[in-house]
Amino acid sequence: MNQPLISVRNVRKVWNENSPKALTAIDALSFDVAPGEFVVLLGPSGCGKSSLLYMLAGLETPTDGELLFDGMPIEGPDTERGMIFQEASLYPWLTIAENVAFGLKLRGELPEKRERIARELLLKVGLADAVHKRPEELSGGMRQRAALARALSMRPKVMMMDEPFAALDIQTRAKMQDHLLKIWRDSRAGVVMVTHSIEEAVALADRIVVWTARPGRVKEIVSVDMPRPRNPRDPAFIELQLRLGDLLADEVDRAFREMEASI
Repeated sequence: MNQPLISVRNVRKVWNENSPKALTAIDALSFDVAPGEFVVLLGPSGCGKSSLLYMLAGLETPTDGELLFDGMPIEGPDTERGMIFQEASLYPWLTIAENVAFGLKLRGELPEKRERIARELLLKVGLADAVHKRPEELSGGMRQRAALARALSMRPKVMMMDEPFAALDIQTRAKMQDHLLKIWRDSRAGVVMVTHSIEEAVALADRIVVWTARPGRVKEIVSVDMPRPRNPRDPAFIELQLRLGDLLADEVDRAFREMEASI
């Protein structure tokens, strides 16, 4: 059996530990991600999904438990683990090509190589004409494609994605999902993606990790055994959406009750 790319082992995360405001965001969380697998994290707001991504990226540490990447403990950021945020977070003073090549520059790659890689990746994400443009000249969807190209420039083995398409309109979101699937297949990187959209989860994932309300735990892991591209009108697609909706209904209700009680 192949070694998991990512292993989450009995992870617990407490914010403001040892204070009156201590909050357990995640508790007893365990699952694996295989090399090249597309895993979507689906659950109610506030259940710790984004917190887990930050820990997998090495930007936060678990309170208890173990996070492994390629069998080794995650102890900080690493170029083999890319992170794409909800906002594209591009540097406004750099061109799109310079943004894509920024990590390569920090790594000491020569300018010619940086430019070649940036142009190749921008071509892949459909932004070949945006090489010399600034971020403010691009639409939201185009900026997210540039952010995806920047993450890919470091050739990561896994990409963490925190609701990257949440701010986009429905049509742009669908196009971005198509772009992402094509790039994912070409790159062979694993993906761990957070979304609140059941339809998006079914459209993209190999497996969907359904979370409980806070503290976040695994409620169920659902395999998506449908060939890509997936048709949202396919009866199997609709049936899985309904099943996931049923799994989430109680958790969403509980999350709302807790939110109202805290006001």
